Amino acid sequence: MIKRQTTLTANVVAFCRFLRQKGYTVGPREEADALQALLAIAPFHSPEAMQLCLRAALARTYAQLHTFDELYTQYWRELDKAVDSKLKDGAPEPGQKQKPKRGAQEPSLMNIKNWLQGNTQQEEAEMAAYSAQEALSHKDFSVLAEAEMEEMRQLIARIARALARRESRRRKASPKPLQLDLRRTLRTNMRRGGELLELRYYKPARHKKQIVLLCDVSKSMDLYSRFLIQFMYGLQSAYQHIETFVFSTQLYRATAALRQRDFGQALSELSGRVPGWSGGTRIGESFHAFSNEHANRLLNKQTVVIIMSDGWDTGDTALLGESMKRIHQRAGKVIWLNPLAGSQAYEPETQGMQAAMPYIDVFAPGHNAESLKALQRQLR
Repeated sequence: MIKRQTTLTANVVAFCRFLRQKGYTVGPREEADALQALLAIAPFHSPEAMQLCLRAALARTYAQLHTFDELYTQYWRELDKAVDSKLKDGAPEPGQKQKPKRGAQEPSLMNIKNWLQGNTQQEEAEMAAYSAQEALSHKDFSVLAEAEMEEMRQLIARIARALARRESRRRKASPKPLQLDLRRTLRTNMRRGGELLELRYYKPARHKKQIVLLCDVSKSMDLYSRFLIQFMYGLQSAYQHIETFVFSTQLYRATAALRQRDFGQALSELSGRVPGWSGGTRIGESFHAFSNEHANRLLNKQTVVIIMSDGWDTGDTALLGESMKRIHQRAGKVIWLNPLAGSQAYEPETQGMQAAMPYIDVFAPGHNAESLKALQRQLR
């Protein structure tokens, strides 16, 4: 499985753990701060830039400022020795060919050594490998080959978890010295010539946003609904304030079913219980039921409603308009993801979409993994 993680990232995290063994207070939050700081100043124009950046992010006391440089040099020197030792141990005897080893570590170790010496060829090779996953993320769900199905499901699950983590990691300024906000600290001190005379801190923002997801599982959505439910499943497993529903001819609350550990079992249970699964579509009646039975409990100005449907409604479109109006009045934002909108030629001309459009804040495609990833911007 291809992971979007360079060896540099892994070794920076290992360096943070090395500091923790030396008495530094460095936990997962500090590791994330260090990586974000490196990302903010990359690319590096000198070897010292990375050292200074990590020192600013991880050395929090006067004593740590004095010991950091020595520990930094020690760690990367030991890593360099490990690279040389590993390469020496793996060298073939004269006249023998090097046998490839499954799971060999040489490329990863050499990547760090090359990076420290300014050689980016290995990193470029990793990005080339990652491009295959990038291509998959832009591929329409409806044209996936059978061999691509499982990889796409895994990709969607990762996108959902990343989106949920991003929402749960929001933060705000704090007057108390809690967690150092490196970005605001650097910005504040720029007018003083770059000297860190004034520190800025943050604390986790109190999370109030709630998400309500409604997914169309009618016949016209067959090529998309399984992937969209996978997205709902992944988001629900990582996000605390969420309610999920599916609909076809009737509305069905899916929150309990999607709490199961196994997605396949959850999907099988849903398809067996939902009336009209892969059948006709009565969006108006389904949304009317949601408005009457759940809106008072779930919707407020902190709620984002995400509807995933192609808008083909064989029911009462006037009822759809009325229900959408009530949902829009109560919710903070209404987002409609339409798989058909992935086509440049698409126009929301069906009666169902025409009835709903006045009450939609964000209308966007929902035809591939990249469109699901774009929710990160739309949820702000």
